[in-house]
Amino acid sequence: MKVCIATGILSGAFIALAAHAAMADPIEMTDQAGREVRLEGAAERVASIPMPMASTLIAIDGGVEKQVGMNPVAKQAVLEGILGKIYPEAVNIPSDITAPNFIPNVEELAATNPDLVVQWADRGDDLVDPITNAGLTAMLISYGTEEKTREYMTMSAKAMGREDRIGPLIEWREDVASDVAGKASAIADAEKPKVLYLQRAMETLIASGARNNYNTWYIELTGGTSASADLEANGVTINPEQIAEWNPDVILLNNFESDISPERIYDDPILSLTNAAQNHKVYRMPLGGYRWDPPNTESPLTWMWLADLLHPDVFDYDLRAEMKKAYKTIYDYDLTEEDIDNILWIDLNDGAANYDQFKSKS
Repeated sequence: MKVCIATGILSGAFIALAAHAAMADPIEMTDQAGREVRLEGAAERVASIPMPMASTLIAIDGGVEKQVGMNPVAKQAVLEGILGKIYPEAVNIPSDITAPNFIPNVEELAATNPDLVVQWADRGDDLVDPITNAGLTAMLISYGTEEKTREYMTMSAKAMGREDRIGPLIEWREDVASDVAGKASAIADAEKPKVLYLQRAMETLIASGARNNYNTWYIELTGGTSASADLEANGVTINPEQIAEWNPDVILLNNFESDISPERIYDDPILSLTNAAQNHKVYRMPLGGYRWDPPNTESPLTWMWLADLLHPDVFDYDLRAEMKKAYKTIYDYDLTEEDIDNILWIDLNDGAANYDQFKSKS
């Protein structure tokens, strides 16, 4: 498989100053709400309210210097995942600029003096008007598809004057997606497992339908079918009986609940009867620079991880090697074997079917 992010980004890093200097001219773009956004120059101070955007902006810029505020749930991922180890100074980035529900705290947001505030495009004016009414410049992004992800990553790179970084990242996504899709095309429908991604599972069980849902997109990309595809919306509260009726072959657990583990399913009197539990195919998804569940800069690693899990007879990615290459490229960081074990939850997922393939061979 061709994975070609390294050369472009690394060379881009050395020309960053030149590229940055060239962004003295105003920057104009249309955001994903169709609004015209104008900056006097490359944004040097960016506050991000959608959860995946903090790690995305840090990855695109190659550091945390421009990140002046983030969602507290995003900061939780930074501190619990490896980004806080790569960039220890991230612990000092304010996270009181918004509530976890994306309602801006305008006073705290304005205090960060941002050149640009990133906010959701399609979740109501109440999330946007306080920002623009305060005289701040907002760039609105939309969730749900890989296409939208690539668009807002590209917009962010342009806004920060880091267009030198985005091309190789997008090319990597395309290369991996094409490779996975090509190999998955040989999988018969009858051989595609039913996969259930649980967005929440500790106190409340939450799943989503297929429409505009990123988890469904990569489940299908990697040769699975979404067990919850028929739900009519995203973020729907369900009960154990509904899951028993779906009887998923694989259950993926989120990273938004810090203490969740496969035992949550194995110990449940109803969920433990599903095919997924009976065959030990319950996995907590990896947590790297960001949670691997939603779209983020590391998403191609999510696709390879899930493809290897669902169809080890079809896919044979060397995930640990791919991770080392990707983290060096994206963060200029050399992953240790222990880092990889922690990101993949090797201990937490120990004993799960097909998971030994991800253990270190050294």
